[in-house]
Amino acid sequence: MIITGNYSTVQIHFQPFWEKPPFFIWMEAFCMNVFGIGEFAARLPNAVCGIFTIVTLYLVGKKLFSQKFGLLWALIHAGTLLPSLYFKSGVIDPWFNYFIFLSLILFIVSIHTENSKKWLYIALSGIILGIAVLTKGPAALLIEGACVFLFLLFSGNIKFLFKPLFFFFVFTILFSSTSWFLFQYLNGKTYIIEQFINYQMRLLNTEESGHGGPFIYHFIVLLLGCFPTSILFILSYRNKTAITLPQSHTRLILLVLFWVVLLLFSIVKTKIVHYSSLCYFPISFIATFGILHKDLGKAFGVSLKTLFIIIAALFSILVIAFTQINRLIPILLEKDLIKDEFAKLNLNAVISSHSYELFIPVLFLIAMYFVFKGIKTNTIKTIAIGFAVNIVFIVGAINTFVPKVELISQHAAIAFYKECAKHDCYVETNDFKSYAYIFYSDRRPHHYQSKSLTDFIEYFFSVQEKGAFKLNYYATANCFWMKTKDMDKPAFLVSKTPNNKDLEKYPGVKEMYRSNGFSFFVKMPVPAK
Repeated sequence: MIITGNYSTVQIHFQPFWEKPPFFIWMEAFCMNVFGIGEFAARLPNAVCGIFTIVTLYLVGKKLFSQKFGLLWALIHAGTLLPSLYFKSGVIDPWFNYFIFLSLILFIVSIHTENSKKWLYIALSGIILGIAVLTKGPAALLIEGACVFLFLLFSGNIKFLFKPLFFFFVFTILFSSTSWFLFQYLNGKTYIIEQFINYQMRLLNTEESGHGGPFIYHFIVLLLGCFPTSILFILSYRNKTAITLPQSHTRLILLVLFWVVLLLFSIVKTKIVHYSSLCYFPISFIATFGILHKDLGKAFGVSLKTLFIIIAALFSILVIAFTQINRLIPILLEKDLIKDEFAKLNLNAVISSHSYELFIPVLFLIAMYFVFKGIKTNTIKTIAIGFAVNIVFIVGAINTFVPKVELISQHAAIAFYKECAKHDCYVETNDFKSYAYIFYSDRRPHHYQSKSLTDFIEYFFSVQEKGAFKLNYYATANCFWMKTKDMDKPAFLVSKTPNNKDLEKYPGVKEMYRSNGFSFFVKMPVPAK
């Protein structure tokens, strides 16, 4: 967007990219215009989302329940691993989730507002839901539509569907959610809308990008990734404490949200960790609700205590293993405990360790001790201390271990891409899908404007099944062109080492070197005659 000045259309390879709407991309483009193109600007929107989310939880908890509820809800959400990790990422989901959650809360507020402000709240709810659609797609309509319908059904307010306020709600949703699509239609870009719809349908019916898994995939992800909040959620789930009607409705719609999201993404074929991330809000809410409104110690039976200890022990072992990764890698390789050849080669990366890392598992054990003790004794302050310590653990673990994972999994390739950014050359991956090389090698329009490449791409797309275009077709065509045609500038191909056996059979393609599971090839331009 920044390079071309075209902010109306999302692009990859400077070609229209219809898998995602533009709202989150606009946020990143804005940050890159201010702070420069780089990782910081790419991740800054989600850091801001983290601040917005925690403040919103506090304000919503304070308004609907009490200041204590708001503070504890914000603390528990911030002290849960997966939400904290996502706020440091560059993925779309934190803002997508935030908009849906906020829209649902405003919907509840509008129902319980007696004066004319109810029209303002319902309008805000609809507009924000429309922005969620423009952030990631129509899944927002499916999720919130199901939640609103089930909430009205279970709460005995189904007649609300026929009131003027509901029709106004629908109008505001359509007004905001269709704005970008209408703009594309008026500009003659109906093919973007068509391909966008086709992609959304594929996600429901196929295992997109090889991301498959069993039905219980997201149940396990939430149990482990939201631990120990997930245990508090289980303990608090059946709480029947007498509360006000607005509080009861808030609890009901968040429980409906939990089950709609969990079951929906357990049914769809594509299984990716962040698909169930909208469940983080109801999990932290119900956990907070139970801590303040239920004697958790009585419900904390042997089975849940055992589950808590087992998960805490597994996490402790995992964290300790990360601190001893340099000692473990030789053992894993010597005993041939890893069967994947690419993973084996990844482990050749040079990783440094520091003595302070030993404090990280200690912090985790301290946090779990306080949470466990707080649940047993039903002591709110003790549980709060546990989550506060867990925040320190999460920050330490992310800043210490995530860079090590990057060193093992992709650093060699990233370093190569950054080096390519200094030269006028072609870059492509061979037989694996990645966006990293496009970003780090600083691809520009002139890298895709060779007459030979343009002609080949046009031919390649002409033989594809109509309506079946995918982004990786372009990358595949580009890679095949580099392997088979004469180059007018150096062409670099990056391959996973176990998959590079066929590359050197192509004329002019030569292997330069290998590093941590990746092989790097070059094809030099043919000298002018």
